[in-house]
Amino acid sequence: MLDENWTPVNFAAINCRIMPRLPSLLPQWLPNGEWRGNEWCALNPTRDDRRLGSFLINRVTGFWGDFATGDTGGDPISLYAYIRGLKQPEAARDLQCMLGGW
Repeated sequence: MLDENWTPVNFAAINCRIMPRLPSLLPQWLPNGEWRGNEWCALNPTRDDRRLGSFLINRVTGFWGDFATGDTGGDPISLYAYIRGLKQPEAARDLQCMLGGW
């Protein structure tokens, strides 16, 4: 039985609304990183990462990857889910709340 309070997640709309804020959010989500052109280079919090260089997030496209592990994604929701250990619908709802809901 479907919960009557359940509403579908509009991933595209959330990603569109979060992308302009991504440059200011990345240093909050992944502190101790640095900008290298359009990419935020940070330590990966999901592993024992000790040096900058392999975990990059593009602020223009939203594409991210850890080139030491092969983990990748293509948008802010997938990044947030990855670094927080959440499923994507949970991450999307968290970001929607961060945006003030709608």
